[in-house]
Amino acid sequence: MKSITRQKEYDEIALQLNGLGKVCIIGCGACATTTRTGGIDEVALMKERLQNEGKLVTGWMVIPTACDEITAETAETHGEAIKNADSILVMSCALGVHRVSLYAKKPVIPALDTLFIGLEDLPGSFYEVCVQCGQCVLGYTSGICPLTACHKGLLNGPCGGTNKGKCEVDKEKDCAFTLIYERLKEQDRLALLKTYYPPRNNHVALRPRSFKIL
Repeated sequence: MKSITRQKEYDEIALQLNGLGKVCIIGCGACATTTRTGGIDEVALMKERLQNEGKLVTGWMVIPTACDEITAETAETHGEAIKNADSILVMSCALGVHRVSLYAKKPVIPALDTLFIGLEDLPGSFYEVCVQCGQCVLGYTSGICPLTACHKGLLNGPCGGTNKGKCEVDKEKDCAFTLIYERLKEQDRLALLKTYYPPRNNHVALRPRSFKIL
């Protein structure tokens, strides 16, 4: 599983850094490196651009996994660079940004937008598999999540816009509910499509979310 990210437009990054002249850059050696949004090469390019814009880069680092406990150790190792900065630009997913903010009592600026949690099917090609909705229906839909596979994000379908197994949003895209139908048919479980299910309980995913093992 990977956090799929996309680098923000530089104008937005510059706006967030407005008035913050000394910057420390933190990248991620895991997901953001895989998606080429926050690895060594991308951090180096960002460093060069910030310097060309007149910013003082006090230091930079690529944390092996920016979203876990090693962030604290890395922050301590590079403590001088962080101490000398008046802001930290984080090139990782939002979880990494949050993690860094726990250890750095300075403005923490995200350089990336987190798009989704996904898997890599081909080198450099990712697809969303879960929206973490809190009420999984994969047992009823043969392992295909309608919230991610349906291009309209419908839980109950198909809608009236499917044609020969394709979606009206994009005729090159498969209709999620056609895929679900075909797989259930192979498994001789089509009766599941005739079963009534109550409306989704949105209270299971209230925000902010938390979970405790008792």
